[in-house]
Amino acid sequence: MSEFFPGIETIPFAGASASDELVFRRYDPEKVIAGKTMHDQLRFASAYWHTMRNPLADPFGAGTAIAPWDDGSDSVENARVRVEAFFEFLEKCRIDWYCFHDRDVAPEGVGIADSERILDSVTDKLLEEQQRTGKQLLWGTACLFIHPRYVHGAATSCLVDVYAHAAAQVCKAMEVTHTLGGSGYVFWGGREGYGSLLNTDMKRELDHLARFLHLAVEHKHRIGFEGQFYIEPKPKEPTTHQYDSDSAACLNFLREYDLIDHFKLNIETNHAELAGHTMRHELQVARSADALGSIDANIGTPNLGWDTDCFPGNLYLATEVMLEVLEMGGFTNGGLNFDAKRRRESFEPLDLFHAHILGMDTFAAGLEAAESIRTDGSIAAFIEERYASWDSELGRRIESGDISLSELREHAGTVGEPAVVSGRQERLEAIFNRFLSG
Repeated sequence: MSEFFPGIETIPFAGASASDELVFRRYDPEKVIAGKTMHDQLRFASAYWHTMRNPLADPFGAGTAIAPWDDGSDSVENARVRVEAFFEFLEKCRIDWYCFHDRDVAPEGVGIADSERILDSVTDKLLEEQQRTGKQLLWGTACLFIHPRYVHGAATSCLVDVYAHAAAQVCKAMEVTHTLGGSGYVFWGGREGYGSLLNTDMKRELDHLARFLHLAVEHKHRIGFEGQFYIEPKPKEPTTHQYDSDSAACLNFLREYDLIDHFKLNIETNHAELAGHTMRHELQVARSADALGSIDANIGTPNLGWDTDCFPGNLYLATEVMLEVLEMGGFTNGGLNFDAKRRRESFEPLDLFHAHILGMDTFAAGLEAAESIRTDGSIAAFIEERYASWDSELGRRIESGDISLSELREHAGTVGEPAVVSGRQERLEAIFNRFLSG
């Protein structure tokens, strides 16, 4: 078998004082944090679409990515070679999970039957490489946004035949995910939204989307797939408004259409920023509803205001993310998927390693800092004390629904003006920061 990344050895853990660059300084897979190894707490996954298929183009210039293993064709043989290169990358970067869209790994054929035949051929190769290396599929999904047929959406298209094509594609992508032992399956509505309400029947489109997801749940049970279903929120881009705009909107949709028991959320940092929220806000909204499932680990470029999908290097943000993950007891089926691309200027194969090392070390440091913050307990103790009045008899009656509005008015009339206390935000930020340099 050819070596696709010659001269690059398996990335070792070398510690914080290491002078070499192709090493992990913080990510020690065997180190135990909060009762699990770093490997099991973080569950790093590589995104096939960015790692193997992103040409690093932008609206003002052609792609710059150098991929010596790729002949640039849409042949099945080239697709299978890409799989070999990808798994060598996973082995050398010590990443044990991956994610893909159906059209990332296999080109579309002429019609549904031909497309499925091609996908089956590449799936065979993926399965062969999984068995050879022990790598696993974190989740699969279908690309329902690139092909021109999806110009008006897929599950929300105004054209019923497009809806049927989307159903066929999801049906097969789910079956492939099942064949590969995937831990989950993601629905991202890249074009499930609208550009203008002048030509949109929003209620009908939402009804159609819900029916589509119910059909997917039925198919999941029919084929015996036991993985977790996820919806990935994003507010806009490419549409003006996407129906899965943020965590709260997704949860409201799932509850309204009786889907809440079948789905959790896959939250992406850059999408949270586009929605005008912090990543921690989006994670906490999902976690509070017992619906936080998996995470796309990247960062945006806030001053640009669009989905730049940068590799994560923000330690403060990574610590906040890992606080939420630890608070929910860690990942079950999900993980940290690097839905991130190199900068257009970072076009050599070597840059794939530098980028993933950056992300992996950042989240390893974030994990350690998050656990230190939890162990210290100062911030948690302050929050508990801040809400201590709710542990009173009155607080318990309100929370249990055992009181009326008129009774609360009577109480307010007897206690006088309440004393308020400081929120101590700056003090808490200083406490948080103490744990970031370790």
